[in-house]
Amino acid sequence: MTTENPADTFPRQYARTLRYTVGAPRSFAVAPDGGRVVFLRSGSGRDRANKLWTLDPATGEERIAADPAVLLGGGEEHLSAAEKARRERSREGSAGIVGHALDAAGALAAFALSGRLFAADLAAGTARELPAEGPLLDPRPAPDGSHVAYATTAGALRVTRTDGGGDRALAEPDADGVTWGQAEFAAQEEMGRDRGFWWSPDSRRLLVARVDDTPVRRWWIADPANPATAPAEVAYPAAGTPNAEVGLWLIDLDGTRTEVVWDRTAHPYLARVHWSAGGAPLLLVQARDQRHQQIRTVDTTDGSTAPLVEEKDAAWLELFDGVPAWTPDGRLVRISDAGGSRALLIDEKPVTDDSLHVRSVFAITADGVLFSASEGAAGSGRPPGWTGLFRAGADGITPFGPETDGAAAAVHAGGTTVLSTASPDRPGTLVQVLRDGEPVATVASHAETPLLTARPAFRFAGERRIPAAVLLPTGYDRDRDGLLPVLMDPYGGPHGQRVVRAHNPHLTSQWFADQGFAVVVADGRGTPGRSPAWEKAVRHDFAGVTLDDQVHALHALAEEFPLDLGRVAIRGWSYGGYLSALAVLRRPDVFHAAVAGAPVTDWRLYDTHYTERYLGHPEEHPEVYDANSLTADAPKLERPLMIVHGLADDNVVAAHTLRLSSALLAAGRPHTVLPLSGVTHMTPQEQVAENLLLLQVDFLKRSLGL
Repeated sequence: MTTENPADTFPRQYARTLRYTVGAPRSFAVAPDGGRVVFLRSGSGRDRANKLWTLDPATGEERIAADPAVLLGGGEEHLSAAEKARRERSREGSAGIVGHALDAAGALAAFALSGRLFAADLAAGTARELPAEGPLLDPRPAPDGSHVAYATTAGALRVTRTDGGGDRALAEPDADGVTWGQAEFAAQEEMGRDRGFWWSPDSRRLLVARVDDTPVRRWWIADPANPATAPAEVAYPAAGTPNAEVGLWLIDLDGTRTEVVWDRTAHPYLARVHWSAGGAPLLLVQARDQRHQQIRTVDTTDGSTAPLVEEKDAAWLELFDGVPAWTPDGRLVRISDAGGSRALLIDEKPVTDDSLHVRSVFAITADGVLFSASEGAAGSGRPPGWTGLFRAGADGITPFGPETDGAAAAVHAGGTTVLSTASPDRPGTLVQVLRDGEPVATVASHAETPLLTARPAFRFAGERRIPAAVLLPTGYDRDRDGLLPVLMDPYGGPHGQRVVRAHNPHLTSQWFADQGFAVVVADGRGTPGRSPAWEKAVRHDFAGVTLDDQVHALHALAEEFPLDLGRVAIRGWSYGGYLSALAVLRRPDVFHAAVAGAPVTDWRLYDTHYTERYLGHPEEHPEVYDANSLTADAPKLERPLMIVHGLADDNVVAAHTLRLSSALLAAGRPHTVLPLSGVTHMTPQEQVAENLLLLQVDFLKRSLGL
């Protein structure tokens, strides 16, 4: 890691380095034979432009395969509106090469740069531009490396030959609002599916999504600071309103098309697509309420599909990375909540028990299925926030790679593993390359060293054993300093785990602690990583369950830590912003001030796939939406509340804050609104992010009388 600028402050450094991710290696891939590791990394912790790198596991040698500055001739990078939106969906704040895809041999990498198409010969270490019609998105080579397919911002799917033999369209929009080969908003934002086409193993055809977003209602995001600028039109599928219509087609390289058929009325969500040599293509399709889904096989001769597995759940069915998929010998791999624990299934047989809570599958080999898991409901003494790696093979479930007491992730192929481990005891992430289980190289990180050291104390809080981390001021002495004002710092909702066994995720909380607070981070029911029952306890009840668990954790931890329960504040962003506003509105007896960043205040204004999964359809359950939204609670406000919102946010739109503010004003309740001009749901702008932290501290101290 590089050293910091001595003139820096933590807020400025944290913002400039995108939470210390700039300069860190990322986006790893391993060639199928294990002979090459491919990844992205910028030149320093102050350089956001990623280069494409390779590493030879035999020697540990790193080599640049593609440098954006060279390929663009020193010119500036230009991003299309579609690419900016795609990066917003994936929370991508870096520059240069931000993604890459390999052919089956791991010899050719394709990537987009400034809307143009490039390919890197990874053996030779050279890169060149390929003929393509841009601006383009998401280029992916055919398995045999003969072609690269890509989507265009104009809505077409095209292919170009890697030998320079020509570029042509395979599918072009046949109507306004139609795109080919791109994931729709809901898939990108909520399903974890950011791609819209998949190559066949023999490189002769593709499965291609056709998206028609004309049914989706249009919203307009204006920039009030620049009234001469026309508002941006956004197709936003708010809860209870129409989604985009998504179909799937088989398209041969000669242009022949065959529609893939399933009951799209019953199962409109195309959540997962898998196509490997292990068997027929697999689709995972969901009902709109996400309580019923099917894994279907595709007959590639006529496009018909047949159900392979059907699942139902009274609450909802989760989606997981890496599954469904085939093993090389044709057995189905999936993850299921059947039986009350989140289990790995191979050939429809559960191979894990409730001692593990399976999170994802990261590799499927002839020797077994490799997966990540956290502590299951049965427990085995692991600390809060731990994530480990395992192999399901002929000898049962065994740990994969070196044991860690922190959080681990991996990429694996051909006997080579890229192992990433984080620990509370050291900053950043250690990335090692293992060959047949033995470390052979360490991938260098150029990320800056944080200016402060986080010291989280991990606990299971109270009778509910809520995972929590407590951070006290550096140098705190109880005899000298006594009880401390408390700052709850949650996300607290679905898909957002804050309590992890790592250092960097707790840096902002430590910074707030060093301003004189005892900071509590608690992952109550609804957050991931414990059990299906834990996650699904929020069904139809965001407000009651998640808020109650914050209170439970606070009171339980006060029995051990120096928490002054007469001075308690709460802050959060997104769901955490919702939870913060909720806290002062409904529990002013516990919470004395709040900062709510980009809060959802009316769940009818949030998107279909997320909101309806937890709260149902608003026309069927209007009382649920009323009970979980905030505007009706405006007359109850009696504590200081600051609301912060980016006016360019197209995920949680600024209307959420404006409607709550209007309701508060109508009720005569004083409050503070901080609008951020030109800021989206992310806040990558260095000065904005820095000053946001400083303003929050000032507001909270004044509100608590400090």
